Amino acid sequence: MRVRLNTNESPTPPPVAWQHAVAAELSRLDWHRYPDRSATSLRAAIADLHHVDPAQVFAGNGSNEVLQTLLLTYAGPGRTVATFEPTYQLHGHIARLTGATVAEGGRREDFTLDLAEVQRVCGSADPIITFLCSPNNPTGLVEPETNLGAVQDAAPGLVVVDEAYAQFSDWSAIGLVDDDTPLVVTRTFSKTWSMAGARLGYLIGPSWVVAEMEKVTLPYHLDAAKQIAGRLALGFVDDMEARVGHIVAERERIQEAFGHLPVDFWRSGANFVLFRPRTVAGAHVWKALLDYSVLVRDCSGWPRLENCLRVTVGTTEENEVFLRALEEILS
Repeated sequence: MRVRLNTNESPTPPPVAWQHAVAAELSRLDWHRYPDRSATSLRAAIADLHHVDPAQVFAGNGSNEVLQTLLLTYAGPGRTVATFEPTYQLHGHIARLTGATVAEGGRREDFTLDLAEVQRVCGSADPIITFLCSPNNPTGLVEPETNLGAVQDAAPGLVVVDEAYAQFSDWSAIGLVDDDTPLVVTRTFSKTWSMAGARLGYLIGPSWVVAEMEKVTLPYHLDAAKQIAGRLALGFVDDMEARVGHIVAERERIQEAFGHLPVDFWRSGANFVLFRPRTVAGAHVWKALLDYSVLVRDCSGWPRLENCLRVTVGTTEENEVFLRALEEILS
């Protein structure tokens, strides 16, 4: 496949200098020894990045393991987790794997959050965890800070804000985290840090939440190579921000082009755009794009996303191939 725009990965690799630095440290690693069980240096570097205490940081094998550990800690049989659909499917899936009940609230027709629905679900289901995803996957919509405040007021337990794509948007909830507030924020190195192959994610939350999660996680769950790669990546913030700036500019270019095509789309704050062709079935467009060697995500099987496709923002050249192919297919 010439152009792969289906998995929300970074279109470009991390800096060569980072690759050399990682290789140098790995060459000196004592491979016969277990890794630092507490990931002390990595957590300190993440804490420094976000101006929090290392005790407020939990790191795991991708943000999905972070979510799994959080749900193993607080969910389970006899407890309820709230989601607002459509949203990231693994929130509900992992919760069910722990034995929890999932109370699914619906979003408005335009996929924005319905605060009356939030109050209804939280009031009737009494969730131990209430999930928000901002920017939301697969819609790309960013939750305003006022929405988060309303959810916190309504939710009786922890509020979890999944910020896998937050660096592409204009605000983050991390600044609202403190030890007195039942709020946690999850992040990943996969997207903005160009490290999907490393599988590294983390959580910023109250120290008492992190302490409880550490009781649940397996010993030595985070290998030494991953800890090194993540810690060194945080020394290349300027490179990361430059990549993010380019992706945001390309995202806006794609959305501007969509405005001249027979498609409906949702204004995204992430590194992808959800769209629905008006004149041709989404499944047909997906298959036709394959003929141009362009792969996007077919979301048409998800609830309320009939005929919807999701395109990841790629390089300038990849985006151009996608847009030209889409224009020809829709014409």
